[in-house]
Amino acid sequence: MIKGISGLKNTIAINKNAILIAAKLLIAAGLIYYIVNVIDYNKILLAIEEANLTIIGIVTLLGVINIFLQFSKWKLTCTEVLGESDQLKVFRSLFYGFSAGIITPLRVGEYFGRGIEFKEKSLLQVTLATLVDKFFPLLMVASFGAVSSLLFIYFYYGVSVYLVLSLFILIFTLLYLLISLMMSKRFWNNILFSRISSSARLKAFLNKLRVFENLDRIYFYKMLLISFLFYSCFLIQYALLVMAFSNHYNFLDYLWAANLIMFVKTIIPPVSLGELGIREGASIYFLTQMGETAAIGFNASIMLFVINLLIPALIGVGMFLRKNGN
Repeated sequence: MIKGISGLKNTIAINKNAILIAAKLLIAAGLIYYIVNVIDYNKILLAIEEANLTIIGIVTLLGVINIFLQFSKWKLTCTEVLGESDQLKVFRSLFYGFSAGIITPLRVGEYFGRGIEFKEKSLLQVTLATLVDKFFPLLMVASFGAVSSLLFIYFYYGVSVYLVLSLFILIFTLLYLLISLMMSKRFWNNILFSRISSSARLKAFLNKLRVFENLDRIYFYKMLLISFLFYSCFLIQYALLVMAFSNHYNFLDYLWAANLIMFVKTIIPPVSLGELGIREGASIYFLTQMGETAAIGFNASIMLFVINLLIPALIGVGMFLRKNGN
């Protein structure tokens, strides 16, 4: 009887995950279908036919650098947080994460995917290491994206300069306080944190969070530098793709648009496969505001998805199948 109930629960869990993945696929397909029809299919094809293939080739090479920077970041975190220095295992773990993350709600599969290679580590340990790894790029998106958004509403919506400056000061004060707290030993030993940690339910989890307390300043600064390079690489890729499809060369405007897209994509919950549709919609909106066509915004975003997400995810699947086949 107990085995039957357990089996039923597992079946329900599997079916629930399958339904969520199917729902994300449908939402992504629906959003893309809607966007393509609104833009005009012929304009999309025309932009592709007239694209600068040399620039697209450069963006593809930058995709390799993008992955290298992600690997460097993850390797540093694995060494510091997990005590794992095997570069091959770290490399495989990263690609398994790409594959699992692209098809799961909120990309939670990336945490499980990265953990496949580290069987001797608990899922919670790998999850926390992944959270640490993702915290630094998120910091970049929050800071640069917030500034870009403030500039956008000022120049395009005529918001008061005093309001923009006030928000600018507020945002950077909060970011400064957050970084200072994360690097402060006193934060982890203050009365409030100690009282919360005394909760039987939260104690085990909060003790795991103390991994942040043990991260030294050298690690922190290295991660900030690598994350900045990683984020810059992404922005440059997007800007170059817009140049490739538009044959216009307003590079700084396209970098600005890339910042805005990343910021919007981060604050809107990912409800579709690989965040398809949301990213394209944001790309179309911001680029059309800057004088480009919707087709260019769509093509640049889709191509970036293929280079930075889809291809690495497929490579990860191939690596997993090859390893398990042996």
